Amino acid sequence: MVDRRTVLSGLGAGAVSLATSWPRSMSWASSGSAKGQLRFAFFTDVHARTEWETPVALAKAAKSINTQKPDLVIAGGDLITDGFTSLPEEVTPRWDTYMKNLHNAIEGDVHPTIGNHDLVAANPADGSKPSSDPRAEFRKRMKLDRTFYTFDAMGYRIFILDSIYVIRGKLQYQGLIGPEQMNWLREELSKTPNDMPIVLVSHIPLLTAFYAATRGALEGGKPNRVMVNNRGVLDQFRDHNLLLVLQGHLHAQEVIRWRNTTFITGGALCAKWWRGSWYGTEEGFNVITLRENHVDWKYVDYGWEAKRP
Repeated sequence: MVDRRTVLSGLGAGAVSLATSWPRSMSWASSGSAKGQLRFAFFTDVHARTEWETPVALAKAAKSINTQKPDLVIAGGDLITDGFTSLPEEVTPRWDTYMKNLHNAIEGDVHPTIGNHDLVAANPADGSKPSSDPRAEFRKRMKLDRTFYTFDAMGYRIFILDSIYVIRGKLQYQGLIGPEQMNWLREELSKTPNDMPIVLVSHIPLLTAFYAATRGALEGGKPNRVMVNNRGVLDQFRDHNLLLVLQGHLHAQEVIRWRNTTFITGGALCAKWWRGSWYGTEEGFNVITLRENHVDWKYVDYGWEAKRP
C-alpha cells in the first residue's frame, strides 16, 4: 500500500491526479514569494440559475468560502448558465442570483475570469441577431474595463485570461488566446521580473489529462473544450517562474505537475450542472496557500445535496 507521504513526494514532472483516486489535499515544493504567505479560494463553474434551490446552494458556498478566511478569491468562469445562447433579459435573473447569493456574499475581493456561459447573446438560440459585444454584461457586473488583466498580491503576479474565442457554427466557440491578448500578455511579461512567482488563470484548460483518463489514452479534447494554442501561450512563460495554472470548464478536480508548473482544474461549484457529482468531483471549491518554499492545496466539498432531477 502506498502511503500519503510517498504519494506527495512523487508529485514531480508529469505526475497527474484525478478526483477519483487521490486525496483532496496535497502539498508540494515551489519557489514562491519571500514577502509572506498568500491564502486564496478558487471556485469555478457556478452556472448560477434560479431553479432547484440553487440560490440556497450559492449562499451555502459563500458561507463555506468565508469560513476559510482567504486573503482573496478567484472566480474561474461560467458564473451563470447558458448566457451564450440567451437574450439579455433571460439572463438577468441568473446574474442577479449570482451577485446576491455568492459574489457579494463573499467577504473580501473576488477576481473574476470570464467563461463561455458568461458571454450574453453571442449566438441566441431563438435566431435573434447576435450581440455586438457579448462580454458587455460581464464587464458591467464585474466592474472591469476588459476581460483579461493582472493584479499583484504578496509578491505574486496573477494573470487572468479571456480564453473564449467566438466562432459560432457547430462548436460556437473555441479555447484560444487571440492576437490582441497575446500581444498584451507579452507586454505584461516584459514588465514582470523573471523570478517573480506567477499564477495564471484560464477558464478553458491549458493542460489536462481529463480526456485521456475518461475516454482513452489516444483521445484528445475538442477545440471548444481545451485551449487550441496552449503551447503558444505557455511558451510565453518559458523564462518566468510560472508557479501555478488554475483552470475550469471540465467540472472535474484534477492536478497535473509538468516541469515546474502545477495545473489545477478546479472542479465545479455546481458539480454535474447541479445534478450531483461528476467523475467523482462533488460540488466544491479550492483553497490554496502559497508559501515561500511550498504550496498547500485542498478541495472543499461545501456540503450541497443536489435538488435537480
